[in-house]
Amino acid sequence: MKKVITYGTYDLLHFGHIRLLERAKELGDYLVVGVTSDGFDKIRGKINVQQSLMERIEAVKATGIADEIIVEEYEGQKIDDIRRLGIDVFTVGSDWVGYFDYLKEYCEVVYLDRTKGISSTEIRQKDRNVRLGFVGGSAHNILHKYYTESLVVNGAEVAGIYNMGQTLETLRDEPVQMFDDYDSLFNSCDALYIVSKPELHYEHVKKALLAGKHVLCEAPMALRMEEIEELEALAKEKKLILMDAIKTAYATAYNRLLLIVKSGRIGDVVSVDATCTSLSKFENKEDYVAKNWNSICAWGPTALLPVFQLLGTNYEKKNRKSLYFDREKKFDSFTRISFDYPKAVANIKVGVGAKSEGELVVSGTKGYVYVPAPWWKTDYFEVRYENQEKNKRYFYQLDGEGIRYELSAFIKAISSKTQNRFIDFPVSKEIVRVIDDFYQE
Repeated sequence: MKKVITYGTYDLLHFGHIRLLERAKELGDYLVVGVTSDGFDKIRGKINVQQSLMERIEAVKATGIADEIIVEEYEGQKIDDIRRLGIDVFTVGSDWVGYFDYLKEYCEVVYLDRTKGISSTEIRQKDRNVRLGFVGGSAHNILHKYYTESLVVNGAEVAGIYNMGQTLETLRDEPVQMFDDYDSLFNSCDALYIVSKPELHYEHVKKALLAGKHVLCEAPMALRMEEIEELEALAKEKKLILMDAIKTAYATAYNRLLLIVKSGRIGDVVSVDATCTSLSKFENKEDYVAKNWNSICAWGPTALLPVFQLLGTNYEKKNRKSLYFDREKKFDSFTRISFDYPKAVANIKVGVGAKSEGELVVSGTKGYVYVPAPWWKTDYFEVRYENQEKNKRYFYQLDGEGIRYELSAFIKAISSKTQNRFIDFPVSKEIVRVIDDFYQE
């Protein structure tokens, strides 16, 4: 029996996919189809996949062409599969000509011409064409990052930028329209990314939702509990997508970390310790306070994310200590917060006026997870045990600081009309509660 193997993502399965599978089957007697996993697709740079792994597997299975379906999960798996399954022919589309010639050492390699005029990319672009508007509040470098990253996200079209009347020198030469007022931007976009000053988030998000626009907002979305509860209700009423922009939440490595911990690999979690700091230069304290975010808003949401996603929001006690650049304006230079849970504790340290080792440690009854600095750009972590021989390291590629994954998830949520949040509303609200307490104390 002559065995043939081919691989693909098979997102939004179409006639071109089916024809390629049929021709692959004709090369032998038994066809094995490898469907790439979500994580491996991200590592390979494919961030715009619309369907889940199970949906894509079921679509391939429904064609009745494949004799066997496997999941491709890691670099180098093709050689392992060819050897393990006794493959005679490896085949793939002609757009990969020459790329897989290294497999000729193990089996015959055949490149098949693809069906012209149709592709999953074109289908995604047609179905998910979302006009994005960006809203800033200063000469914020992150606006330039988001604009640049949006260019690699299928279905995302930059409609324009409103930076509250301030010039963004980094975008001066880019082919993007700058708007002088917020309302004008509404007329040109379907959705908004908001990174204005934290005290303006509630106003900007509410106005966008009332105008029928989907919103991705840099956390915190609001500074008061009643405000975020109002925004949540408004988004639900208007059937609009409302998401937190905490880049870490969308990183593959961070999500794998959550799954590993929740699976019980390190036993019961007894402690979460997260530190996020940055040290910026400033000419004088008054100017710095006027232009920048304080520690609790700049880093609080990120540091609180693993605490609430791993331990939940039902803590029994919270203690906070802050050092200030300007106490009257609630501009903290450094803040430490500790949480007491029934069977665990958590500590976060955040600062824009002090520097510390930005690591994340999740301690359990069997072992612990260690993420080195800067942990919020998670692409690598270790699971460690008393017996060091059992230690395991995990590596996942992170492109664009996670921004492109965040934008892709936002576009997908809008397209599917599903509030598919990487950060649940209870977590979003608890983050705001902690910040609300900071401002009220």
